[in-house]
Amino acid sequence: MSMRYKGGVISATAPTTSSSAATGVWTLTQQMQAIAAGNWTGLPISVSYLVVAGGGSGGGNLSAGYPQVGSGGGGAGGMKTGSSFTLSGSFTVTVAAGGTGSSSIQGTSGSNSVLSSVTSTGGGAGGAQPSAGTTYVTGLSGGSGGGGSSTNTLDPGPGGSATPSGQGNAGGDGVYTASAYGGGGGGGAGAVGANGTSSAGGNGGAGSASSISGSSVTYAGGGGAGTYTSGTLGTGGSGGGGAGARGGTSNNGTANLGGGGGGNGGAAGLIAGGNGGSGVVIISYPSTSPDLAFIDAGLTYARTTSGGNTIYTFTAGTGTVTV
Repeated sequence: MSMRYKGGVISATAPTTSSSAATGVWTLTQQMQAIAAGNWTGLPISVSYLVVAGGGSGGGNLSAGYPQVGSGGGGAGGMKTGSSFTLSGSFTVTVAAGGTGSSSIQGTSGSNSVLSSVTSTGGGAGGAQPSAGTTYVTGLSGGSGGGGSSTNTLDPGPGGSATPSGQGNAGGDGVYTASAYGGGGGGGAGAVGANGTSSAGGNGGAGSASSISGSSVTYAGGGGAGTYTSGTLGTGGSGGGGAGARGGTSNNGTANLGGGGGGNGGAAGLIAGGNGGSGVVIISYPSTSPDLAFIDAGLTYARTTSGGNTIYTFTAGTGTVTV
């Protein structure tokens, strides 16, 4: 019995051919089935990549009884870049969702983005303060750390750290004084989040620029913090960070930039912090190499070209990709 393999046949009997058929030749349907099963391996390609995780949510106004709060901004999603990275066979691509703000508990951190063996860590959620207890004051750690919350009853809340290191920066601390309460800004890929002051919420840390898409785009900015009453609201960091807010609707991080959500504060009522922005995965390689052989239907992507390179930008979903 013969055993098929890519490109021919292993058999003691010589293959026969005709004008309509040949033994040992894969049909298009068989090839696509092998690709979907991860059993079809093309030539490896060397790529440059950008992997940005989802941003963390900003801290919310969680208690109508304690409106004197400046909640922290969300930390930006972790950002990794590289070149001369080899992709071969089948591998996983995951585009992270941003964290979700809440008006009852601390919001959530962003999810991780993945390209094969490269993982970027979601940004940490910003600190919030629902009552006289210490719960939720601290910004959470992540690719970049969330900013800490201020409160009129406790010491300032500390910002979260950038964990693991090398993907972003720490969030700023929230500050309490007798006159105003400023939360800390979320950390960004390019800078730490600013500490809150007695007159202002901390600004979100700046993101970092990449030209992998063919033009310069700044990614992974930290969320700005909220303040109590008359304080100046923190601005969102360049790269999609949401600005701080006072009451009303909180500001979200920008989708596919991995920005942190903006914190809220200074208003009586239950108000959710801003949502973090979703992440992105981009690969670029010389157009002399072939297109990707297979992309799972669960992934949303665009294929473009620029400067002699083929560029795949994945903007949502998770699935298998085959070279």
